[in-house]
Amino acid sequence: MAAAPEPERSPRSPLVLASASVRRLELLRQIGIEPRDIDPAAIEESPRRGELPAVLVQRLALEKAATVGKRHRGAWVLAADTVVCVGRRILGAPADENLARQGLALLSGRAHRVHTGVVVIDDQGRIRSRMVTSRVTFKILSDGEASAYIASGEWRGKAGGYAIQSQAAAFVRNLSGSYSNVVGLPLYETAALLGGLGFPVYGVSVEPVI
Repeated sequence: MAAAPEPERSPRSPLVLASASVRRLELLRQIGIEPRDIDPAAIEESPRRGELPAVLVQRLALEKAATVGKRHRGAWVLAADTVVCVGRRILGAPADENLARQGLALLSGRAHRVHTGVVVIDDQGRIRSRMVTSRVTFKILSDGEASAYIASGEWRGKAGGYAIQSQAAAFVRNLSGSYSNVVGLPLYETAALLGGLGFPVYGVSVEPVI
């Protein structure tokens, strides 16, 4: 008589998302993960002198995870940080229409990179991290296209001043790498980090990576 299959494991503790980003929450839900809590870290995010964008996102993701982890001991914590950059120049979320227009002018007709650092702390305090980079090339934007996009208001609160998942998709001539990374959370790498530590992803779990 065949042995009964072992029941699938469940995480021993709930997941806390250390981010206020609606886009990251929506991306997690896309792969069937629903955090119990959303607890933004609210840390200082300014780059250090000479700090490269790829180094910055890794440092900030780790600091966010550590900060929130202290408030939710024994829980799983997922943190991420994303920057858009042209060379070493980081394009944050523009504060007004003038800065948004300047950002679009800089992106027009050229390639830029989107870096995201992802950190997972499991319920035993183990830490895993990844840094993911996507390369995005914009078409040359006409003055009319730029003005219409500014008028839409879609750029507000967006790193780099655009949202690839919405109207700005029409500007993207080429994308190399993870699309979900450009939206705000690289899903393949995030699922791999969680699953490697034993968190059930896609309704199953794998043995923890020690």
